[in-house]
Amino acid sequence: MFEQYQLPFASNALEPHFDALTMETHHGKHHAAYTKTFNELAQNAGVADMELTQLLSSLDKISDPALRTGLRNNGGGFYNHNLYFSVMAPNAGGVATGELAKKIDATFGSFDAFKEKISSLALTQFGSGWAWLSVAKDGSLVLSQSANQDNPYSLGAGTTPIFCIDVWEHAYYLKFKNLRADYIKEFFTVVSWDKVNELYLAAVARN
Repeated sequence: MFEQYQLPFASNALEPHFDALTMETHHGKHHAAYTKTFNELAQNAGVADMELTQLLSSLDKISDPALRTGLRNNGGGFYNHNLYFSVMAPNAGGVATGELAKKIDATFGSFDAFKEKISSLALTQFGSGWAWLSVAKDGSLVLSQSANQDNPYSLGAGTTPIFCIDVWEHAYYLKFKNLRADYIKEFFTVVSWDKVNELYLAAVARN
């Protein structure tokens, strides 16, 4: 059974940056639906016991096209939202911390330069999708974008995601309407960089 990430804070805890209705709808409905459907499809495909990232990395081994597509969409939605919500926190924001801060400076020149690059990827992703910060096997940082519920695992990128920005309209439309740029800017005010640094260190250790 794949378990949905549970928010360790109340749905209104991110206000005024993100309103309670958006969090309740995004996490309580959209993410919950992805989780439910993914578990059902994984059972049907006989892959419910697989490790999540291994499953997403080997979708081409699912022979049934409908099951494969369903697992890609709903498994991606499950994984992507688990990561997205896990790096959000009240009284957060600011800049990267710890070893990740050093790596960002070394890779992009500064935190502001990194923020500008990943924000641009999020803003220019056509339609629904995501912007990603991932760790490659050599420990380097990689930026990317993906459509729909794809992620670096399902795309076979060989990297470990540690941070993402959801640019599906359900992530921001209730509060920000069509102003995606405003949402992206506001998202950085609720990012727990301590958590992202923790994910970075874990990814480097695994590699």
